[in-house]
Amino acid sequence: MLYQRRLLPSTSMLMALDAAARAGSFTAAARELNLTQGAISRQISALEEQLDVVLFERVGKTVLLTEAGKVYAREIGVALQTIRNASLDAMTNPLSGILNLAILPTFGTRWLMPRFPSFLKAHPNITVNFVTKLSTFDFHEENLQAAIHYGQPDWPDAISTFLMGEEVLPVCSPGFLQENPLSHPGDLARLPLLQLTTRPDAWDNWFQSNKIDPPQEQGMAFEQFSIIAQAAVAGLGVALLPKFLIQSELDRKELVVILNMPTKSEDGYYLVTPADKSEHAPVTALREWLLDLID
Repeated sequence: MLYQRRLLPSTSMLMALDAAARAGSFTAAARELNLTQGAISRQISALEEQLDVVLFERVGKTVLLTEAGKVYAREIGVALQTIRNASLDAMTNPLSGILNLAILPTFGTRWLMPRFPSFLKAHPNITVNFVTKLSTFDFHEENLQAAIHYGQPDWPDAISTFLMGEEVLPVCSPGFLQENPLSHPGDLARLPLLQLTTRPDAWDNWFQSNKIDPPQEQGMAFEQFSIIAQAAVAGLGVALLPKFLIQSELDRKELVVILNMPTKSEDGYYLVTPADKSEHAPVTALREWLLDLID
């Protein structure tokens, strides 16, 4: 039990460490915390004695973090910020708070944003901050509580909630189709096929599922749905896209389905949350809203 207590220094010690590490000075830390320089020095000394670790080197009137001190101060800074955020949430409203959400760019702008006002109306005390991400990342390093992810439910140390699957169709501009009419589905293999770098196997899977020999050469590659859709509108080739993300282009007849032969992807859209944030009130509210919306 005594060992456990040793691993849990007092908040005053940790705040003194955090302030001194950020300011690089006991005097500046004392001003920030409205204490005397001597009080800061005593708190740091007590912390070093409790941990049996030297955190600061005293060089004349200056102090420098040791290597151990740098690592410890960085971790303590993150922990104190987590405590501050949790305290703020508890003080305001248990159902309020901040939700930092990572979204896929095109899914976010074309599917999520038009529907999101209903979430904000139902949860006016939740502040949502959006960050666009195309690949996996560390939730804790980027201070994100949730992400809408396309792929498999294999995110490390996280809980994945399935939202929806996806069917893709080959589409192109009406002008491109007029210039490149198809008499047989296999003719598609001779046309320029636009590739999405985040889904490199999409065309191979489409040809395989429809029992068509795939082309030998790869077409132009694009990183985002919005850009590859515009490339298809411009007549650069045929894109393989989910219908629900290009409905506006289809409605405006900027794009047409060149072959009504959809292929269902093995991947899907998931709401992913780090395990220690899965019951965070704003995350729970978002999860329930998404599931009700998609159901």
